Amino acid sequence: MKILLITPPFTQLNTPYPATAYLKGFLNTKGIAAAQCDLGIEVILTLFSIDGLTKLFAEVEKNKKVLSDNAQRIFNLQNEYLKTIGPVVSFLQDKNPALAHLICDGSYLPEASRFAQLADLEWAFGTMGSKDKAKHLATLYLEDLCDLIVEAVDPHFGFSRYAERLGRSASSFDTLDKALHQKNTFIDHLLLDILKSKMVALQPDFVAFSVPFPGNLYSAFKSAQWIKKHYPHVKVAMGGGFPNTELRSLSEVRVFSYFDFITLDDGEAPILHLLEHLQGKRLRTDLKRTFALENGVVTYFNGSKEKDFSQLEVGTPDYSDLFLNQYISVIEIVNPMHRLWSDGRWNKLTLAHGCYWGKCTFCDTTLDYIKNYEPSTAMLLCDRIEQMMEQTGHNGFHFVDEAAPPALMKELALEILRRQLTVVWWTNIRFEKSFSKDLCLLLAASGCIAVSGGLEVASDRLLELIEKGVTLKQVAKVTSHFTQAGIMVHAYLMYGFPSQSVQETVDALEVVRQLFQQGIVQSGYWHQFAMTAHSPIGLNPKAFKVRKQDEIIGGFANNDIVHIDATGADHEAFSVGLKKSLFNFMHGVCFEFDLQEWFEFKIPKTTVQSNFIAQALLDGEEKKIKANAKVVWLGAAVTLKPSAKKSKVALCISSKKTDLNFQCSAETGKMILDLVQRCSMYNPALESYSVLEKDFEILFSQAEMMLLKQYGLLIL
Repeated sequence: MKILLITPPFTQLNTPYPATAYLKGFLNTKGIAAAQCDLGIEVILTLFSIDGLTKLFAEVEKNKKVLSDNAQRIFNLQNEYLKTIGPVVSFLQDKNPALAHLICDGSYLPEASRFAQLADLEWAFGTMGSKDKAKHLATLYLEDLCDLIVEAVDPHFGFSRYAERLGRSASSFDTLDKALHQKNTFIDHLLLDILKSKMVALQPDFVAFSVPFPGNLYSAFKSAQWIKKHYPHVKVAMGGGFPNTELRSLSEVRVFSYFDFITLDDGEAPILHLLEHLQGKRLRTDLKRTFALENGVVTYFNGSKEKDFSQLEVGTPDYSDLFLNQYISVIEIVNPMHRLWSDGRWNKLTLAHGCYWGKCTFCDTTLDYIKNYEPSTAMLLCDRIEQMMEQTGHNGFHFVDEAAPPALMKELALEILRRQLTVVWWTNIRFEKSFSKDLCLLLAASGCIAVSGGLEVASDRLLELIEKGVTLKQVAKVTSHFTQAGIMVHAYLMYGFPSQSVQETVDALEVVRQLFQQGIVQSGYWHQFAMTAHSPIGLNPKAFKVRKQDEIIGGFANNDIVHIDATGADHEAFSVGLKKSLFNFMHGVCFEFDLQEWFEFKIPKTTVQSNFIAQALLDGEEKKIKANAKVVWLGAAVTLKPSAKKSKVALCISSKKTDLNFQCSAETGKMILDLVQRCSMYNPALESYSVLEKDFEILFSQAEMMLLKQYGLLIL
């Protein structure tokens, strides 16, 4: 049986979404060959080419729409766009770096309305060199073309999403179904031409679409519609993040004129069972978490007795077949964390299935992808990291966990250092107290460059209501530890949580202001609370003093719930002021502004002390060392030589930049030498030096210990 795994347009331009690579890697472990493709990047590369733009401008002329001044300007400059599109795309693929100089001089690229944002470039790129500035300018250039497409030929188009409005909170299938029966758009034609070439070349018997987001939904249905028309014998399935959250109560029969099967949650067992079923080796009743049409009724089949596959069994993600060297790195907005997301090639890998915390009341904690926690081992993860680096040629990793577990992060960092791998990585975390200063230094040494974590409502009362398990003072400490280690910190911020008052919203903004002013958070993003059907709040809204608004259930998507918060503030009113203030704080300006200046309506004075975060940082670190703590030496070689002074020895510690020389007693010198030799990351037979060993307490009391800590001694 020939299998094709597809990611439909659009997710990211800079790196492939990992779902099909995960499934292909799993199928490899079963000896089942599968092809995969990312139709998103293929459509983008087809569109942003000389041939693609020639067709675009011809389509604009054929439509004879009255264009805005901006769109007309872009159309008038079509020869300039045709001249520059090839070199610009090549530059964004890191194949033509010298073009940065031409782009930055301001005379190479045609400019339309997006370039009105140029006032911020000096702040964003003034100290970062021309390459990043050129990437941002080239991104604006592509966004101008995107504006023309949206206005003149396809209103649903977007770089990282397509027809997202049609898929978001669509409890009724009517709107999407109607759109799918309209005349194909310009982008539809590009998509379907590429899909046709794949089907002709590969001749698959089974096609599986992974649909992670609402913005992928329309393209998945449009592609499935085409397959059903032209290859009616081919079986078509859909899985991924969107059905996992939105389609759990699916009853809409019309969906199955496009797809034969819809699967939920982890895809490995469901897709394997489907393949066995299609080969006549498994009854339909014994499928796993799969919707299908039975006698004209949408039926959920979950009779399989087999368990899901463990993290040890799912295999290494396989990125073969994907255009790894043709993805486009863009800098859409000058937000440090969003820049990481959209710039550069990142191999995606999961440290653990599910969430080790799994308590946050706004989160889908009842669903398998959150509640079923299962960590991998550090050795297995490093094996997979090495395999993926060899296959892809890239050493950048985004660990896509809901919240990476600190204990596993520590063990993974140690294993990366033991193997002397060069890895660059970032991930999502909880700001919990386990992230000591020494642990953050260890993570940085292993290649961690950034973390993102949920500060959420920045209110201790509401953090407790969320069951986040952190306090504001704790967040301040942890973000400081990461920052001191050179790891960038991004904070996810939430407003509009049930029962959040005007005062709490203002106080939250003051906490955020102080975090940025202290320099311990470098990036952030405010989003408004959304209630989901599978969260504790969605399941028991009365306990959180909100009620569901009457809904019309249409048998299709059912996740986001419109709710009424009778006790809280008018949350929507705060949206602009919160985001505008944060934008300035990320610039490092306007900290002295009264919070009232960000809003056009009257707000109360903050009740947060002006030195709240500064005082939290002054609170002393916990001195007590845990009994199970281990000692690790990250520094370079330590040498011991006789000293001119009687009973003294000369000790030299070499770091990457300097040498540290000092004298100590012969006994202390021998203990230090023994410690660093046993605990050094350069020792292939690395031992962990336990603080329970009798000599450690004596050594730790020595003044020399403080010097060692400055040069790479960690207590974990």
